[in-house]
Amino acid sequence: MSGAGSQNRPTKNERRDAAREKARVLREQQKRRDRRNRVLLQGGIVLGALAIVAAVAIIIVTSIKPAGPVPTAAQNDGFTVGAGLQLVGAPADAPTPTPTATDAAEPAPAETPAATETPTAEGVEISVYQDFLCPYCGQFETTNAEQVKGWLEAGAATYTVHPLATLSNLSLGTQYSLRASNAAACVAQYSPNDFFSFNTALFENQPKENTEGLTDKELKSIAKGVISGGEKKINACIDDGTYKSWVKDSTDRARSGPLPGTDVAKVEGTPTILVNGKQYTGSLTDAEQFAAFVLAVSSESYSTDTPSPSPSESPATNG
Repeated sequence: MSGAGSQNRPTKNERRDAAREKARVLREQQKRRDRRNRVLLQGGIVLGALAIVAAVAIIIVTSIKPAGPVPTAAQNDGFTVGAGLQLVGAPADAPTPTPTATDAAEPAPAETPAATETPTAEGVEISVYQDFLCPYCGQFETTNAEQVKGWLEAGAATYTVHPLATLSNLSLGTQYSLRASNAAACVAQYSPNDFFSFNTALFENQPKENTEGLTDKELKSIAKGVISGGEKKINACIDDGTYKSWVKDSTDRARSGPLPGTDVAKVEGTPTILVNGKQYTGSLTDAEQFAAFVLAVSSESYSTDTPSPSPSESPATNG
């Protein structure tokens, strides 16, 4: 029995050969695992690199994508109305407002005396960062529109309007602030010298917050009532939202600052009102208080700009 069992046991050489074969098989298996891991690792690296490249490409494309159209007369994201209500920087072929004829059968109404004094110094720069849905902007506009118009007609000031869209989420999804500011930009582009009148008309018809606001059709109707030309182009501009991208970008710039020509860091609320770069923080419903501020700032600027006489040299004393 013992002889038969010993004959069935592998010999030493057979055991050695079997161990070598097993080791070989294990090495082959390990090599295959190593190759598979390398392939997976390399694939993961490639995929990761491709993802990074794609992300960078998206960032680059986003950063260099063509900006939306900018209105011709826009300067520092605003529209500056100058002497005679003319828009500064308007295209050369801009239509000129047609004077309203006075009915010959009726005497012309007597001019209403100005409630406030005209600024004494030339070059007063008034800037307003506003939202057409903002009720406080409406208060300031309706309170001061007439006296500002008088200053402009007299050539005593410039008035720069920065139309923003800070309250677009307060019009039940219609983005009225954005649409109204776009409409103002459309008028500035195609009937620029009627921009001031359109700005005034929008506040005269200002909707309340948390309503749908005016429709595009109503915006076009208001424009038609004040413009002297370019109606078809303005209507198409309003329908297409041509300057919405510009309005959004200029709103972001105003909110992040700095505001050009002033020490005011950024727009933190509307209206933000500046006179020669100094912020007005007084009453929005008192025209005389605003006029007093304008006069004070203009007088201060005039005094600062006027050169002082050079002091005389002291006569030398004989010692």
